[in-house]
Amino acid sequence: MLLYAMSWIYLLIAALFEVGWPFGLKIATQSQYKMLWIVFAIIAMALSGIFLYLAQKHIPIGTAYAIWTGIGASCTFLIGVIFFNDALSLMRVLGVLLIIVGVVCLKLES
Repeated sequence: MLLYAMSWIYLLIAALFEVGWPFGLKIATQSQYKMLWIVFAIIAMALSGIFLYLAQKHIPIGTAYAIWTGIGASCTFLIGVIFFNDALSLMRVLGVLLIIVGVVCLKLES
């Protein structure tokens, strides 16, 4: 049971690092420290992959991958809206809500 719970923690960590790489690349486009932010993005990608690997030891691959990308996409959407003035429309919000509902359904089933 503890290993299963740790796998979910690893998956959450993986998803948070999944948000790090698009954030790093976006900042790189706007910063004078481009290489620093590109390195940040590469490290975030690597850590995201490592934690996803650890999570998949006890979580089915389809569930782990869908939740990993769902959390990553939803959080990245929010970061874009809040910090980078990305468009906020009803259809975009509905799309993200559908992703979140899908992630919750997968978690409830597993």
